[in-house]
Amino acid sequence: MQKLVAGIHQFQNDIFSSKQRLFERLVEGQRPLALFITCSDSRIDPSLLTQTEPGELFILRNAGNIVPPYGTFHGGEAATIEFAVAALKVKDIVICGHSYCGAMSGLLNAEKLNDLPAVRNWLSYADSTRRIMQENYDHLTAASDRLTATVEENVLVQLENLRTHPVVAAALARKEINLHGWVYKFETGQVFTYSADSEQYVPLEGTLAVPADKEFPAI
Repeated sequence: MQKLVAGIHQFQNDIFSSKQRLFERLVEGQRPLALFITCSDSRIDPSLLTQTEPGELFILRNAGNIVPPYGTFHGGEAATIEFAVAALKVKDIVICGHSYCGAMSGLLNAEKLNDLPAVRNWLSYADSTRRIMQENYDHLTAASDRLTATVEENVLVQLENLRTHPVVAAALARKEINLHGWVYKFETGQVFTYSADSEQYVPLEGTLAVPADKEFPAI
Protein backbone atom coordinates (compact mmCIF):
# COMPACT_ATOMS: atom_id res chain seq x y z
CA MET A 1 0.00 0.00 0.00
CA GLN A 2 2.86 2.36 0.73
CA LYS A 3 4.01 2.04 -2.90
CA LEU A 4 0.51 2.93 -4.12
CA VAL A 5 0.29 6.01 -1.92
CA ALA A 6 3.77 7.10 -2.97
CA GLY A 7 2.72 6.66 -6.58
CA ILE A 8 -0.29 8.91 -6.10
CA HIS A 9 1.92 11.61 -4.63
CA GLN A 10 4.29 11.31 -7.58
CA PHE A 11 1.38 11.50 -10.01
CA GLN A 12 -0.03 14.60 -8.36
CA ASN A 13 3.32 16.36 -8.08
CA ASP A 14 5.06 15.37 -11.31
CA ILE A 15 2.57 14.06 -13.88
CA PHE A 16 -0.77 15.75 -13.33
CA SER A 17 0.71 19.22 -13.66
CA SER A 18 2.13 18.39 -17.10
CA LYS A 19 -1.25 17.05 -18.28
CA GLN A 20 -3.54 19.36 -16.36
CA ARG A 21 -5.12 20.88 -19.46
CA LEU A 22 -5.92 17.39 -20.76
CA PHE A 23 -7.70 16.45 -17.54
CA GLU A 24 -9.58 19.73 -17.53
CA ARG A 25 -10.84 19.05 -21.07
CA LEU A 26 -12.00 15.60 -20.00
CA VAL A 27 -14.51 17.25 -17.68
CA GLU A 28 -16.52 17.99 -20.83
CA GLY A 29 -16.88 14.28 -21.58
CA GLN A 30 -15.13 11.36 -23.20
CA ARG A 31 -14.75 10.27 -26.80
CA PRO A 32 -12.68 7.08 -26.62
CA LEU A 33 -11.15 5.64 -29.75
CA ALA A 34 -11.99 2.04 -28.90
CA LEU A 35 -13.46 -0.38 -26.41
CA PHE A 36 -10.55 -2.52 -25.20
CA ILE A 37 -11.55 -5.84 -23.62
CA THR A 38 -8.73 -7.66 -21.90
CA CYS A 39 -7.78 -9.76 -18.91
CA SER A 40 -7.57 -8.57 -15.31
CA ASP A 41 -4.01 -9.92 -15.13
CA SER A 42 -1.77 -7.36 -13.39
CA ARG A 43 0.93 -7.89 -16.02
CA ILE A 44 -1.27 -6.31 -18.70
CA ASP A 45 -1.51 -2.53 -18.99
CA PRO A 46 -3.70 -1.53 -21.99
CA SER A 47 -2.75 2.15 -21.91
CA LEU A 48 0.95 1.39 -21.66
CA LEU A 49 0.69 -1.18 -24.44
CA THR A 50 -1.18 1.15 -26.80
CA GLN A 51 0.51 4.36 -25.61
CA THR A 52 -2.86 6.04 -25.16
CA GLU A 53 -3.80 8.99 -22.97
CA PRO A 54 -6.69 9.24 -20.50
CA GLY A 55 -9.95 9.47 -22.44
CA GLU A 56 -8.72 7.44 -25.42
CA LEU A 57 -9.58 3.89 -24.32
CA PHE A 58 -12.79 2.56 -22.79
CA ILE A 59 -11.52 -0.51 -20.94
CA LEU A 60 -13.33 -3.66 -19.85
CA ARG A 61 -11.30 -6.14 -17.82
CA ASN A 62 -12.12 -9.50 -16.31
CA ALA A 63 -10.51 -12.89 -15.78
CA GLY A 64 -9.84 -14.37 -19.21
CA ASN A 65 -11.10 -11.40 -21.30
CA ILE A 66 -14.48 -13.10 -21.49
CA VAL A 67 -17.64 -11.74 -23.12
CA PRO A 68 -20.67 -13.78 -22.03
CA PRO A 69 -23.22 -14.27 -24.83
CA TYR A 70 -25.98 -11.67 -24.62
CA GLY A 71 -28.72 -12.54 -22.13
CA THR A 72 -26.83 -15.34 -20.39
CA PHE A 73 -25.23 -13.22 -17.68
CA HIS A 74 -26.57 -10.04 -16.13
CA GLY A 75 -23.36 -8.26 -15.26
CA GLY A 76 -21.21 -5.31 -16.09
CA GLU A 77 -19.88 -6.71 -19.35
CA ALA A 78 -23.11 -6.26 -21.33
CA ALA A 79 -23.69 -2.80 -19.87
CA THR A 80 -20.15 -1.70 -20.66
CA ILE A 81 -20.36 -2.94 -24.25
CA GLU A 82 -23.76 -1.34 -24.76
CA PHE A 83 -22.61 2.02 -23.40
CA ALA A 84 -19.40 1.99 -25.43
CA VAL A 85 -21.17 1.29 -28.71
CA ALA A 86 -24.52 3.06 -28.32
CA ALA A 87 -23.56 6.07 -26.20
CA LEU A 88 -19.86 6.64 -26.85
CA LYS A 89 -19.97 5.52 -30.50
CA VAL A 90 -16.63 3.72 -30.45
CA LYS A 91 -15.48 2.69 -33.90
CA ASP A 92 -13.41 -0.31 -32.83
CA ILE A 93 -13.60 -3.11 -30.27
CA VAL A 94 -10.47 -5.06 -29.39
CA ILE A 95 -10.51 -8.34 -27.49
CA CYS A 96 -6.96 -8.88 -26.31
CA GLY A 97 -5.77 -12.14 -24.82
CA HIS A 98 -2.26 -12.57 -23.47
CA SER A 99 0.49 -15.08 -22.92
CA TYR A 100 0.66 -17.16 -19.72
CA CYS A 101 -3.00 -16.44 -18.93
CA GLY A 102 -3.96 -17.96 -15.58
CA ALA A 103 -7.65 -18.11 -16.50
CA MET A 104 -6.91 -20.13 -19.62
CA SER A 105 -4.60 -22.38 -17.63
CA GLY A 106 -7.48 -23.01 -15.26
CA LEU A 107 -9.73 -23.80 -18.21
CA LEU A 108 -7.30 -26.51 -19.28
CA ASN A 109 -6.72 -27.81 -15.76
CA ALA A 110 -10.05 -27.92 -13.98
CA GLU A 111 -8.49 -29.38 -10.84
CA LYS A 112 -6.89 -26.00 -10.18
CA LEU A 113 -10.37 -24.55 -9.67
CA ASN A 114 -11.63 -26.93 -6.98
CA ASP A 115 -11.39 -24.21 -4.34
CA LEU A 116 -12.41 -21.41 -6.69
CA PRO A 117 -16.10 -21.99 -7.44
CA ALA A 118 -16.75 -18.44 -8.64
CA VAL A 119 -13.85 -18.65 -11.09
CA ARG A 120 -15.04 -22.05 -12.29
CA ASN A 121 -18.52 -20.70 -12.93
CA TRP A 122 -17.15 -17.66 -14.74
CA LEU A 123 -15.01 -19.81 -17.02
CA SER A 124 -18.12 -21.65 -18.16
CA TYR A 125 -18.47 -18.77 -20.64
CA ALA A 126 -15.29 -20.05 -22.24
CA ASP A 127 -16.54 -23.64 -22.43
CA SER A 128 -16.49 -23.52 -26.22
CA THR A 129 -12.78 -22.74 -26.00
CA ARG A 130 -12.24 -25.77 -23.77
CA ARG A 131 -14.19 -27.98 -26.18
CA ILE A 132 -12.25 -26.72 -29.18
CA MET A 133 -8.99 -27.54 -27.45
CA GLN A 134 -10.21 -30.95 -26.32
CA GLU A 135 -11.42 -32.04 -29.74
CA ASN A 136 -9.02 -30.32 -32.13
CA TYR A 137 -5.65 -29.95 -30.44
CA ASP A 138 -4.64 -33.43 -29.34
CA HIS A 139 -1.51 -33.04 -31.45
CA LEU A 140 -0.18 -30.38 -29.07
CA THR A 141 1.52 -32.21 -26.23
CA ALA A 142 3.63 -29.45 -24.69
CA ALA A 143 1.76 -27.57 -21.98
CA SER A 144 3.08 -24.21 -23.20
CA ASP A 145 1.86 -24.85 -26.75
CA ARG A 146 -1.59 -25.89 -25.54
CA LEU A 147 -1.86 -22.78 -23.39
CA THR A 148 -0.87 -20.52 -26.28
CA ALA A 149 -3.44 -22.16 -28.55
CA THR A 150 -6.09 -21.85 -25.84
CA VAL A 151 -5.43 -18.13 -25.47
CA GLU A 152 -5.71 -17.66 -29.24
CA GLU A 153 -8.87 -19.74 -29.64
CA ASN A 154 -10.52 -18.04 -26.68
CA VAL A 155 -10.15 -14.62 -28.31
CA LEU A 156 -12.05 -15.95 -31.36
CA VAL A 157 -14.74 -17.52 -29.18
CA GLN A 158 -15.24 -14.27 -27.30
CA LEU A 159 -15.44 -12.33 -30.57
CA GLU A 160 -18.31 -14.58 -31.59
CA ASN A 161 -19.96 -14.01 -28.21
CA LEU A 162 -19.53 -10.28 -28.74
CA ARG A 163 -21.50 -10.51 -31.97
CA THR A 164 -24.54 -11.78 -30.02
CA HIS A 165 -24.92 -8.40 -28.32
CA PRO A 166 -27.67 -6.54 -30.21
CA VAL A 167 -25.91 -3.18 -30.11
CA VAL A 168 -22.81 -4.73 -31.69
CA ALA A 169 -24.80 -6.67 -34.29
CA ALA A 170 -26.64 -3.52 -35.31
CA ALA A 171 -23.44 -1.47 -35.59
CA LEU A 172 -21.83 -4.23 -37.67
CA ALA A 173 -24.83 -4.27 -40.00
CA ARG A 174 -24.38 -0.53 -40.53
CA LYS A 175 -20.63 -1.06 -41.04
CA GLU A 176 -19.96 1.44 -38.27
CA ILE A 177 -17.68 -0.71 -36.12
CA ASN A 178 -14.68 -3.00 -36.49
CA LEU A 179 -13.86 -6.01 -34.32
CA HIS A 180 -10.27 -7.04 -33.65
CA GLY A 181 -8.75 -10.11 -32.02
CA TRP A 182 -5.33 -9.56 -30.47
CA VAL A 183 -2.89 -11.63 -28.46
CA TYR A 184 -0.21 -9.82 -26.47
CA LYS A 185 3.01 -11.57 -25.47
CA PHE A 186 4.08 -9.44 -22.54
CA GLU A 187 7.44 -11.19 -22.22
CA THR A 188 8.49 -10.02 -25.69
CA GLY A 189 6.27 -6.97 -26.25
CA GLN A 190 4.82 -8.53 -29.41
CA VAL A 191 1.16 -8.15 -30.39
CA PHE A 192 -0.51 -10.47 -32.88
CA THR A 193 -3.82 -9.82 -34.62
CA TYR A 194 -6.17 -12.38 -36.09
CA SER A 195 -6.36 -12.25 -39.88
CA ALA A 196 -9.67 -13.51 -41.26
CA ASP A 197 -8.04 -13.86 -44.69
CA SER A 198 -5.27 -16.22 -43.58
CA GLU A 199 -7.23 -17.61 -40.59
CA GLN A 200 -4.24 -17.20 -38.35
CA TYR A 201 -2.60 -14.68 -36.08
CA VAL A 202 -0.07 -12.37 -37.68
CA PRO A 203 2.19 -9.64 -36.23
CA LEU A 204 0.22 -6.45 -35.73
CA GLU A 205 2.95 -4.25 -37.19
CA GLY A 206 1.96 -2.97 -40.60
CA THR A 207 -1.52 -4.49 -40.60
CA LEU A 208 -4.69 -2.53 -41.29
CA ALA A 209 -8.00 -2.60 -39.46
CA VAL A 210 -10.34 -5.47 -40.33
CA PRO A 211 -13.35 -4.12 -42.29
CA ALA A 212 -16.61 -4.21 -40.36
CA ASP A 213 -18.19 -6.52 -42.92
CA LYS A 214 -15.36 -9.07 -42.77
CA GLU A 215 -16.75 -12.21 -41.19
CA PHE A 216 -14.76 -14.25 -38.71
CA PRO A 217 -14.88 -17.97 -39.34
CA ALA A 218 -17.59 -19.89 -37.52
CA ILE A 219 -16.55 -21.08 -34.09
